[in-house]
Amino acid sequence: MKKFRSSYLLLILGGILLVGLFTLDLKSEQASVFSMPEFESTTNIKASDKKTSPSLQDFNDAIVNIAQETKPTVVTITTSQTVERRSGPFAEFFGRGQTQEFERHGLGSGVIVSGDGYILTNAHVIEGADEIQVKLYNDKTYDAEIVGSDPRTDIAVLNINASDLEVIELGDSEKARVGELVLAIGSPLQKNLAQSVSIGIVSAKNRNIGILRKQGGYEKFIQTDAAINPGNSGGAMVNMNGELIGINSAIASRSGGNEGVGFAVPINIAKKVMKSIIKHGHVTRGYLGMRMAGEVDRVMAKAMDLDKPYGIIVGEVTEGDPADKAGLKPDDVIQKMDGEPIKSWMQLRTAIGTASPGDNVKFTVNRDGETKEITVTLGEEHEDEQSDNNQSSNKSLDEKIGFQVRDINNQIARQLDLKPDQDGVVVTRVNPGSSAQQQGLQKGAVITKVNRQKIKDEAEFNKAIKEAVNEGDAILLKVLMGSNSMYIAFEL
Repeated sequence: MKKFRSSYLLLILGGILLVGLFTLDLKSEQASVFSMPEFESTTNIKASDKKTSPSLQDFNDAIVNIAQETKPTVVTITTSQTVERRSGPFAEFFGRGQTQEFERHGLGSGVIVSGDGYILTNAHVIEGADEIQVKLYNDKTYDAEIVGSDPRTDIAVLNINASDLEVIELGDSEKARVGELVLAIGSPLQKNLAQSVSIGIVSAKNRNIGILRKQGGYEKFIQTDAAINPGNSGGAMVNMNGELIGINSAIASRSGGNEGVGFAVPINIAKKVMKSIIKHGHVTRGYLGMRMAGEVDRVMAKAMDLDKPYGIIVGEVTEGDPADKAGLKPDDVIQKMDGEPIKSWMQLRTAIGTASPGDNVKFTVNRDGETKEITVTLGEEHEDEQSDNNQSSNKSLDEKIGFQVRDINNQIARQLDLKPDQDGVVVTRVNPGSSAQQQGLQKGAVITKVNRQKIKDEAEFNKAIKEAVNEGDAILLKVLMGSNSMYIAFEL
């Protein structure tokens, strides 16, 4: 194996040297083998006269130069937050013990995008912070002000009282190609690892991984295998032109550390959010004014006699809204937006929600077997018009059943002495006087079944409850409370 690896490395090095021997014959416009100049054996060739060829050292030097130019634009962000917590075992869920105040600290990264102190980072880095400090590459530290935060794209804008700062150039994330090299720069794990640089490739684009779903979010992540760890959030994803193409945001990991799957918010989205926050004080979003009636897959395409197995079926179109004004009708199938195939509802709503009011978008629509081009001028989305109503519907559901739940994480599993892979949801609040409370449901109970149907997480719980919710119906829960497993039935 060692011999094979050595031979393989020699082949790579030999290939690089051979590439250097090929030049372009400008007269014939054809690639040709480099011709050695004729000279007598007595001729002395100076080192300065020799032509150089690309080498691994040239490539390495290019990476070093990009890192040196961009590192000063990446900052370390530390946050502090005063929180109250009850002390003692099971205190978080059963309300026992004394209340104590303590200071919670957070670590993240950010990127300087203007010389007068504007910094891009993640919304989750500064969420709930009472104080935010920014440390520059030269070790200068500033108190930061939150200009605005947008959890739906996980982007926040900070400002520090500084001038003449080094600024990174913003690239075009739409031009990023799968397979191209990128650098990830940030402060992983701890403050004294600030401005760490890792290298990898763009391993995928347009990823929707569901981490912003509860916020009704918009996900179009760039995926990379460049090392990203806790603390890298808010840092820079940089291409080989030294341009910022993404804000590092999340990792997929079983261990909690880097496993080669990281995600960044595309700079094109971050840039729109930043401009809107600075100009308007909040994020303005495009608005279409329609609901979905289904996604097209292979079977649906066959049933509807469509030539392409993708698209979104238009459901309700709100009268007087942009979709209606442009001529979209129920049962239309939107198959493309601005020439890009639309393969899911999440893809369409992300494209609309990250566009700006007044933008024109061109839909390719199949209507009764005929293809039409329809251009829609987007309106502005308001909070009561959000196309994803998960938050309001969940609140309404909580009020009906009389309690709230959440997924089980590692911390909760340890506190409640559960198996690490325990399925179900944990009850975090029970409304006083509710039927569920009267029947004995308590904070800290773990619900594993709803109406004899096993549930794995909060999503499955919500689905099972919604299926059971008819006013006056009784709901049967199987719960774990301490070491006891029991059934609890309650009425809505």
